[in-house]
Parts: sequence; structure tokens; C-alpha cells
Amino acid sequence: MRIYHHWHGIRHKHGDIVAGLGNFDGVHLGHQRLISGLVAEARTTGGTPAVFTFHPHPLEVLAGKAPPRLITQRAKEDAMKQLGVEVLLLVPFTLEFAALTPDQFIDKVLVREMGVRAVFIGYNYTFGRGGRGTAETLAVGGRRHGFRVFVIPPVTVDGVPVSSTLIRSLLADGEVAEAKKLLGYYPFVDGLVVAGEKRGRNLGFPTANLHLEEGVMAPANGVYAVKVLLDGDDYLGVANIGVKPTFHGYECRPDLEVHLLDFQGDLYGKRIKVFFTRRIREEKRFSSPGELVEQIRMDINRARAALTD
Repeated sequence: MRIYHHWHGIRHKHGDIVAGLGNFDGVHLGHQRLISGLVAEARTTGGTPAVFTFHPHPLEVLAGKAPPRLITQRAKEDAMKQLGVEVLLLVPFTLEFAALTPDQFIDKVLVREMGVRAVFIGYNYTFGRGGRGTAETLAVGGRRHGFRVFVIPPVTVDGVPVSSTLIRSLLADGEVAEAKKLLGYYPFVDGLVVAGEKRGRNLGFPTANLHLEEGVMAPANGVYAVKVLLDGDDYLGVANIGVKPTFHGYECRPDLEVHLLDFQGDLYGKRIKVFFTRRIREEKRFSSPGELVEQIRMDINRARAALTD
């Protein structure tokens, strides 16, 4: 997948672009349907499947703050590549761009610079100055310039439309199994294992420590049954997200600690991906390290049972 940070002259590098427009946070089931549709259309017509999105989030520029991201930018790019996207336009969002009218965006960006042959959007997509452009605005522009517009209707799960906002709400409550239904995969975080306080090792349960990336949402603090991807292999584990209140109180920045079941070896410097499958309990303070050790043993038993159901 080729990644560009501008749209200028893309039509001269990649022919007959079929573009998906949107933010695609989480690349959830709704996004997956849209991207799969544009990839299929591109393959049918001999075009180039592409996605046009922004980094950072437009709200960071317009409002000074954006919702936490569901996955890292690296994970988003990996997901798009796996779905068949060949060109990603990861464009910086600026006040100058925000000032473009819907018609200017269509005429200047989509037509003159990108030469789109088809455009895919979600049912609630808006664009242009003040968000005044709608699916109908885009359809009118398509008829004027000769490109097709595909509007993807809401994808529902249990009668509820899938959305990044709803997924964030579920993660904030620790409802990772419910979030999985909307994402199409278990919620996860990924990153490098860093040196920790080695307290888990001293207690008899060595852990891999990951600092949570700023701006990326993790599930609510607590203990989870997890699956860990390491060097292409899957491992079962139990993870704690939180501030370790038995030792630090509740004022610290949350971290993630993962104990891999039935694993021996050194994880420092390794990149791992931790999938949250079920929340076992809330984070809590214990009266002594010995009481914590007993609870960890129970957590491991519960995690093993949950992961081997």
C-alpha cells in the first residue's frame, strides 16, 4: 500500500481511482463494508482502490480536542492494507482545507487532482466548509463530473447502527465482548514491551509492561482475559489496566501489564498485540501483597477458563 500525505497529482500516479472518504476510526464493521465495496468496485472496473482520510482528526484543529482513537495509526493502516486498499491519502487537516466549500472539494480535490472514477461514503458523511456537503451534494457533483457515488447504509448489530462513538462507550464500561461485535475483532492495544517495576516478577507472576499510547483508547481499568500475539504466535494471558493502587494509590497514569500463561522467556523490546476478550473484575486496592497474590491466582484461573471455553 502506497501512502501519500497530499492529493496533488495523484491521478497521474494511479489510474481510475475508486476512493473511500471518511475518518475510519477503528476500521469497524461499517468501515469494513465500505472498504470491501470500494475494493470490489476497483477490481471490477480495473481501477485503484484508495482511501482519503486525515491525520490528525479534524476536531483537533477545529475544536482543539478530538475523541480518543480506537486503534493506533499503524494498526489502522495495517487493517486497510489487509482489506485490499492500495493507496492511502493520509492528509494533514488544516484551517485552509477546512475553508474549502463542498463544491471546491469536489472540483479541485476529487476531480482535478485525484481524477476519481467512483466515491464511497457512509450514510452520515459530511464534508466541506461547516460540514455542509452531504451525500446528495456529492451525488450532484458526480453527475456533473462523471463519477459514481456509492452511499453505504448503516451496518447494524442487534438492531443498533455500528459507530465509533458507541464502541468508545462500550470500552469505557469495560464491555470488550460487546465492542467486539461492532468492531469485527477483539479490542486490542499494541506496542513495545518496556521495563517496569519488576513487582510482578517478585510476586511470582512476571509481566510484560506496555505504556498506553497517548490519545488511543484502552478499555476501562480492570483485569481482563487476553490473547497476545507475539512473533506470529498466539498466547493466552491475563492483563491489568490501571494504576496498581495497592502500591501507588489512584493518581498515576494507567499502564498495561500482561502475564502470559505458560510462557517462558524475555519479552523486553518485543512488539506485542494484546486482545481483550473478557473483563474479569474491576481494579481494586489490596491490604497486602499476599492478598494480591491470592487474587492474581484466582484471576489466572478465571482467565484460563474464559479463554478455553
